[in-house]
Amino acid sequence: MFIPQSYSLAVLLCIVTMLCWGSWGNTQKLTGKTWRFELFYWDYVLGIVIFALILGFTLGSSGESGRSFIEDIGQAEKRNIFNALLGGVIFNASNILLVAAMSIAGMAVAFPVGVGIALALGVMINYIAVPKGDPLILFSGVALIVAAIVIDALAYKKHSVSMQRVSKKGILLSVSAGFLMALFYRFVASSMVSDFEVPEPGKLTPYSAVFFFALGVLASNFLFNYIIMKRPFEGEPLTFRDYRKGTLRVHLTGILGGIIWNIGMSMSIIAAGKAGFAISYGLGQGATLIAALWGVFIWKEFRGASKNVNLLILLMFLAYLAGLTMLVYAGM
Repeated sequence: MFIPQSYSLAVLLCIVTMLCWGSWGNTQKLTGKTWRFELFYWDYVLGIVIFALILGFTLGSSGESGRSFIEDIGQAEKRNIFNALLGGVIFNASNILLVAAMSIAGMAVAFPVGVGIALALGVMINYIAVPKGDPLILFSGVALIVAAIVIDALAYKKHSVSMQRVSKKGILLSVSAGFLMALFYRFVASSMVSDFEVPEPGKLTPYSAVFFFALGVLASNFLFNYIIMKRPFEGEPLTFRDYRKGTLRVHLTGILGGIIWNIGMSMSIIAAGKAGFAISYGLGQGATLIAALWGVFIWKEFRGASKNVNLLILLMFLAYLAGLTMLVYAGM
């Protein structure tokens, strides 16, 4: 299987994660205002599973290091399979809330608040479990990112008041998503081998861990998304007849969103061998910055903002960049 051989390559993979995790939300936007996020989410989950299989039978089955994808699945212990599946279930619960928040409050708010909280708590949880990197620099970077979250929330509040459209529900969903999202990565990481090149028996390699994680997302979606379809946060209840009304373009766009997200997840897990889980997760969740850029400059979610609001947005971006730079430096 493919394994990064240097810290610099691992950081590069984390940057790919950041770009993917910060950009997949655009596919939900592209499906249009009439296509509800609950319907989009079925295709999104399918895309996650499809890419997990593609990755397992390509990079996960090539090279001489580690174990091949099928061999690794065959030797895995039930406890480790369960942990990876549980990581998928927890992620799915958090991500449905995040997508709901995004549809209500926009990318420029849902990502900085929800994913920012997930980043701060997730880095702490993963560092406590597997300490790697300079803790002073690492947590100083996290503190800057928390400051960016607060600044973004202030900017949203000021702008919402001026535009007379405050969405407390969007903020609440973002916060709830963030706390749940901070937990999922640790369960996946706990199922994995400590040495990718010489994997211990019973544990999962990155490729099989991503596969079982994807199965957890798929299985839980039949519960979580079905419940939200029947009791939506906004709008009328939906049925599967509504899903079948979608065009091929709409369904393919949703699948693409899931593939993009799972490219990010896979690169993050693969990079963790050299970067450590805390740094790999933290850098990947810099997706917040990418999503905010999309939301502000492409989707114009802060259109008509005052000078004070624009200044806060600039400060938010600077704080995030400084925090992410310190996360990278912490692992050197």
